[in-house]
Amino acid sequence: MTSAFSSPPYPASAPASAPRLAVVEVTRHRPDLPEYHAKVQVLIGNAVTAGERGGWQVTRVAAADLTTPELLTATDACDAILIMGGEDIAPRFYGGYTGYGGETRHYETADAGQIALVRRALDRGTPLLGICRGLQIINVALGGTIVQHIEDGIHRNVGVPIDRILSEHPVRLIAGSTLRGSLRATRISVQSAHHQCVGRLGEGLSPAGVAPDGLVEAIEHASAPITGVQWHPEAPDSPAEQLPLLLAALQTQLAPARVAEQLAA
Repeated sequence: MTSAFSSPPYPASAPASAPRLAVVEVTRHRPDLPEYHAKVQVLIGNAVTAGERGGWQVTRVAAADLTTPELLTATDACDAILIMGGEDIAPRFYGGYTGYGGETRHYETADAGQIALVRRALDRGTPLLGICRGLQIINVALGGTIVQHIEDGIHRNVGVPIDRILSEHPVRLIAGSTLRGSLRATRISVQSAHHQCVGRLGEGLSPAGVAPDGLVEAIEHASAPITGVQWHPEAPDSPAEQLPLLLAALQTQLAPARVAEQLAA
Protein backbone atom coordinates (compact mmCIF):
# COMPACT_ATOMS: atom_id res chain seq x y z
CA MET A 1 0.00 0.00 0.00
CA THR A 2 1.21 3.48 -0.85
CA SER A 3 2.02 5.55 2.20
CA ALA A 4 -0.67 8.09 3.03
CA PHE A 5 1.66 10.25 5.05
CA SER A 6 3.71 12.91 3.31
CA SER A 7 4.95 15.16 6.08
CA PRO A 8 6.54 14.62 9.48
CA PRO A 9 4.05 14.49 12.35
CA TYR A 10 5.11 17.95 13.49
CA PRO A 11 7.75 20.55 12.69
CA ALA A 12 10.97 20.52 14.70
CA SER A 13 9.94 23.71 16.49
CA ALA A 14 6.59 22.38 17.74
CA PRO A 15 6.64 21.18 21.35
CA ALA A 16 5.27 17.74 22.13
CA SER A 17 2.42 19.41 24.01
CA ALA A 18 1.26 21.35 20.92
CA PRO A 19 -2.22 20.44 19.61
CA ARG A 20 -2.34 17.86 16.85
CA LEU A 21 -4.03 18.66 13.54
CA ALA A 22 -4.86 16.08 10.85
CA VAL A 23 -4.93 17.57 7.35
CA VAL A 24 -6.96 15.07 5.34
CA GLU A 25 -6.86 15.20 1.54
CA VAL A 26 -8.50 12.95 -1.05
CA THR A 27 -5.48 11.31 -2.69
CA ARG A 28 -1.75 11.80 -3.27
CA HIS A 29 -1.93 10.30 -6.78
CA ARG A 30 -3.64 11.74 -9.89
CA PRO A 31 -1.33 10.66 -12.74
CA ASP A 32 -4.08 11.30 -15.31
CA LEU A 33 -4.64 14.91 -14.13
CA PRO A 34 -1.20 16.41 -13.54
CA GLU A 35 -2.24 20.08 -13.74
CA TYR A 36 -5.21 19.65 -11.41
CA HIS A 37 -3.13 17.59 -9.02
CA ALA A 38 -0.41 20.24 -8.94
CA LYS A 39 -3.00 22.90 -8.09
CA VAL A 40 -4.45 20.77 -5.29
CA GLN A 41 -1.00 20.12 -3.87
CA VAL A 42 -0.28 23.86 -3.69
CA LEU A 43 -3.50 24.41 -1.73
CA ILE A 44 -2.87 21.54 0.66
CA GLY A 45 0.74 22.56 1.12
CA ASN A 46 -0.44 26.04 2.08
CA ALA A 47 -2.80 24.55 4.65
CA VAL A 48 -0.05 22.41 6.17
CA THR A 49 2.27 25.41 6.37
CA ALA A 50 -0.44 27.57 7.98
CA GLY A 51 -1.06 24.84 10.53
CA GLU A 52 2.60 24.54 11.43
CA ARG A 53 2.99 28.31 11.71
CA GLY A 54 -0.08 28.37 13.92
CA GLY A 55 1.57 26.07 16.44
CA TRP A 56 0.00 22.76 15.41
CA GLN A 57 1.65 19.38 15.11
CA VAL A 58 0.48 18.52 11.59
CA THR A 59 -0.13 15.05 10.17
CA ARG A 60 -1.09 14.93 6.50
CA VAL A 61 -3.23 11.96 5.44
CA ALA A 62 -4.67 10.85 2.08
CA ALA A 63 -8.07 9.25 2.64
CA ALA A 64 -8.19 7.31 -0.65
CA ASP A 65 -5.00 5.45 0.26
CA LEU A 66 -6.44 3.96 3.47
CA THR A 67 -9.44 1.92 4.48
CA THR A 68 -11.91 3.66 6.78
CA PRO A 69 -10.59 1.84 9.90
CA GLU A 70 -7.02 2.73 8.90
CA LEU A 71 -7.96 6.40 8.41
CA LEU A 72 -9.69 6.52 11.79
CA THR A 73 -6.65 4.93 13.43
CA ALA A 74 -4.24 7.29 11.67
CA THR A 75 -6.14 10.32 13.00
CA ASP A 76 -7.22 8.92 16.35
CA ALA A 77 -4.69 10.91 18.40
CA CYS A 78 -5.36 14.20 16.60
CA ASP A 79 -7.04 17.03 18.48
CA ALA A 80 -8.64 18.60 15.39
CA ILE A 81 -9.40 17.65 11.80
CA LEU A 82 -9.10 19.68 8.59
CA ILE A 83 -10.80 18.08 5.55
CA MET A 84 -9.53 19.59 2.31
CA GLY A 85 -11.01 20.09 -1.15
CA GLY A 86 -10.96 17.72 -4.10
CA GLU A 87 -13.23 15.69 -6.34
CA ASP A 88 -17.03 15.36 -6.17
CA ILE A 89 -18.51 13.02 -3.57
CA ALA A 90 -19.97 9.85 -5.11
CA PRO A 91 -23.74 10.40 -5.53
CA ARG A 92 -24.67 7.17 -3.76
CA PHE A 93 -23.68 8.73 -0.44
CA TYR A 94 -26.45 11.35 -0.67
CA GLY A 95 -29.06 9.71 -2.91
CA GLY A 96 -27.95 11.45 -6.10
CA TYR A 97 -27.42 10.26 -9.65
CA THR A 98 -24.46 9.93 -11.98
CA GLY A 99 -24.27 11.63 -15.37
CA TYR A 100 -24.69 15.20 -14.10
CA GLY A 101 -22.94 18.24 -15.57
CA GLY A 102 -19.30 18.69 -14.62
CA GLU A 103 -19.07 15.26 -12.96
CA THR A 104 -15.56 14.38 -11.82
CA ARG A 105 -13.93 11.10 -10.91
CA HIS A 106 -15.19 9.69 -7.62
CA TYR A 107 -12.99 8.31 -4.83
CA GLU A 108 -15.48 6.30 -2.82
CA THR A 109 -12.88 5.06 -0.34
CA ALA A 110 -12.03 8.66 0.49
CA ASP A 111 -15.72 9.59 0.69
CA ALA A 112 -16.50 6.79 3.14
CA GLY A 113 -13.44 7.51 5.29
CA GLN A 114 -14.03 11.26 5.50
CA ILE A 115 -17.72 10.78 6.26
CA ALA A 116 -16.69 8.49 9.13
CA LEU A 117 -14.26 11.18 10.36
CA VAL A 118 -17.07 13.74 10.55
CA ARG A 119 -19.35 11.37 12.43
CA ARG A 120 -16.61 10.50 14.91
CA ALA A 121 -15.83 14.19 15.40
CA LEU A 122 -19.48 14.81 16.18
CA ASP A 123 -19.53 11.96 18.70
CA ARG A 124 -16.31 13.06 20.39
CA GLY A 125 -16.73 16.81 20.15
CA THR A 126 -13.53 17.06 18.09
CA PRO A 127 -13.11 20.43 16.33
CA LEU A 128 -13.37 19.96 12.57
CA LEU A 129 -13.10 22.34 9.62
CA GLY A 130 -14.10 21.39 6.09
CA ILE A 131 -12.91 23.32 3.04
CA CYS A 132 -14.87 23.18 -0.26
CA ARG A 133 -15.43 19.41 -0.72
CA GLY A 134 -14.84 19.22 3.03
CA LEU A 135 -17.97 21.32 3.63
CA GLN A 136 -19.93 18.98 1.38
CA ILE A 137 -18.56 15.94 3.24
CA ILE A 138 -19.81 17.45 6.51
CA ASN A 139 -23.26 18.00 5.05
CA VAL A 140 -23.52 14.51 3.55
CA ALA A 141 -22.16 12.85 6.71
CA LEU A 142 -24.99 14.44 8.70
CA GLY A 143 -27.73 13.42 6.27
CA GLY A 144 -27.75 16.40 3.92
CA THR A 145 -27.76 16.47 0.12
CA ILE A 146 -25.75 18.11 -2.66
CA VAL A 147 -26.91 20.21 -5.60
CA GLN A 148 -24.94 18.32 -8.23
CA HIS A 149 -24.30 21.15 -10.70
CA ILE A 150 -24.88 24.87 -10.41
CA GLU A 151 -25.10 27.36 -13.23
CA ASP A 152 -21.92 29.12 -14.24
CA GLY A 153 -21.68 32.34 -12.30
CA ILE A 154 -19.55 33.82 -9.57
CA HIS A 155 -18.32 30.60 -7.96
CA ARG A 156 -15.66 29.56 -10.49
CA ASN A 157 -14.04 30.70 -13.69
CA VAL A 158 -15.03 28.56 -16.68
CA GLY A 159 -12.98 27.79 -19.77
CA VAL A 160 -9.66 28.87 -18.26
CA PRO A 161 -6.48 26.97 -17.29
CA ILE A 162 -6.78 25.26 -13.95
CA ASP A 163 -4.43 27.78 -12.37
CA ARG A 164 -7.01 30.52 -13.00
CA ILE A 165 -10.17 28.65 -12.00
CA LEU A 166 -10.53 30.36 -8.62
CA SER A 167 -13.07 33.19 -8.67
CA GLU A 168 -13.23 36.09 -6.21
CA HIS A 169 -16.59 37.09 -4.73
CA PRO A 170 -18.02 38.38 -1.44
CA VAL A 171 -19.70 36.34 1.28
CA ARG A 172 -22.01 37.71 3.94
CA LEU A 173 -21.45 36.05 7.31
CA ILE A 174 -24.65 35.33 9.22
CA ALA A 175 -25.30 37.38 12.36
CA GLY A 176 -24.88 35.26 15.48
CA SER A 177 -22.80 32.60 13.74
CA THR A 178 -19.60 31.34 15.33
CA LEU A 179 -17.88 31.83 11.98
CA ARG A 180 -18.68 35.53 11.97
CA GLY A 181 -16.97 35.84 15.34
CA SER A 182 -13.99 33.75 14.24
CA LEU A 183 -13.36 35.84 11.12
CA ARG A 184 -14.11 39.14 12.91
CA ALA A 185 -16.14 40.47 9.99
CA THR A 186 -19.65 40.72 8.60
CA ARG A 187 -18.60 40.50 4.95
CA ILE A 188 -15.49 38.92 3.50
CA SER A 189 -13.90 38.38 0.09
CA VAL A 190 -13.30 34.74 -0.84
CA GLN A 191 -11.72 32.58 -3.53
CA SER A 192 -13.92 29.72 -4.72
CA ALA A 193 -13.93 27.11 -7.49
CA HIS A 194 -16.93 24.85 -6.98
CA HIS A 195 -19.63 23.54 -9.33
CA GLN A 196 -21.68 21.92 -6.56
CA CYS A 197 -23.22 23.26 -3.37
CA VAL A 198 -25.29 22.38 -0.32
CA GLY A 199 -28.82 21.16 -1.03
CA ARG A 200 -30.78 20.06 2.03
CA LEU A 201 -28.82 20.80 5.19
CA GLY A 202 -27.73 17.91 7.36
CA GLU A 203 -29.04 17.42 10.88
CA GLY A 204 -27.87 20.09 13.30
CA LEU A 205 -26.36 22.29 10.58
CA SER A 206 -27.27 25.87 9.74
CA PRO A 207 -25.95 28.42 7.22
CA ALA A 208 -23.09 30.60 8.46
CA GLY A 209 -22.29 32.42 5.23
CA VAL A 210 -24.18 33.28 2.03
CA ALA A 211 -23.00 34.40 -1.42
CA PRO A 212 -24.66 37.29 -3.31
CA ASP A 213 -26.64 34.78 -5.41
CA GLY A 214 -28.09 33.17 -2.29
CA LEU A 215 -26.01 29.99 -2.28
CA VAL A 216 -24.87 28.76 1.13
CA GLU A 217 -21.12 29.31 1.35
CA ALA A 218 -20.52 28.23 4.95
CA ILE A 219 -22.19 25.96 7.49
CA GLU A 220 -21.77 25.19 11.17
CA HIS A 221 -23.19 22.76 13.68
CA ALA A 222 -25.56 23.92 16.38
CA SER A 223 -23.80 22.16 19.27
CA ALA A 224 -20.54 20.62 17.98
CA PRO A 225 -17.37 22.48 16.90
CA ILE A 226 -17.88 21.57 13.24
CA THR A 227 -17.61 24.23 10.51
CA GLY A 228 -17.48 24.13 6.73
CA VAL A 229 -16.54 26.80 4.20
CA GLN A 230 -17.23 26.37 0.49
CA TRP A 231 -14.37 28.64 -0.51
CA HIS A 232 -10.58 28.21 -0.34
CA PRO A 233 -8.98 30.21 2.49
CA GLU A 234 -5.74 28.39 1.71
CA ALA A 235 -5.56 29.76 -1.86
CA PRO A 236 -2.56 32.00 -2.56
CA ASP A 237 -4.78 34.98 -3.44
CA SER A 238 -7.12 34.65 -0.45
CA PRO A 239 -6.83 37.30 2.28
CA ALA A 240 -3.81 36.27 4.31
CA GLU A 241 -5.64 36.28 7.64
CA GLN A 242 -8.50 33.93 6.71
CA LEU A 243 -6.96 30.51 7.21
CA PRO A 244 -4.94 31.49 10.31
CA LEU A 245 -8.13 32.82 11.92
CA LEU A 246 -10.03 29.63 11.08
CA LEU A 247 -7.25 27.48 12.51
CA ALA A 248 -7.06 29.67 15.60
CA ALA A 249 -10.80 29.09 16.06
CA LEU A 250 -10.15 25.34 16.06
CA GLN A 251 -7.64 25.81 18.87
CA THR A 252 -10.15 27.85 20.84
CA GLN A 253 -12.75 25.11 20.37
CA LEU A 254 -10.43 22.36 21.56
CA ALA A 255 -9.22 24.24 24.62
CA PRO A 256 -11.73 22.84 27.16
CA ALA A 257 -11.00 19.26 26.14
CA ARG A 258 -7.22 19.77 26.32
CA VAL A 259 -7.43 21.43 29.74
CA ALA A 260 -9.38 18.44 31.03
CA GLU A 261 -6.80 16.11 29.49
CA GLN A 262 -3.92 17.98 31.12
CA LEU A 263 -5.64 17.95 34.53
CA ALA A 264 -6.12 14.21 34.26
CA ALA A 265 -2.47 13.60 33.30
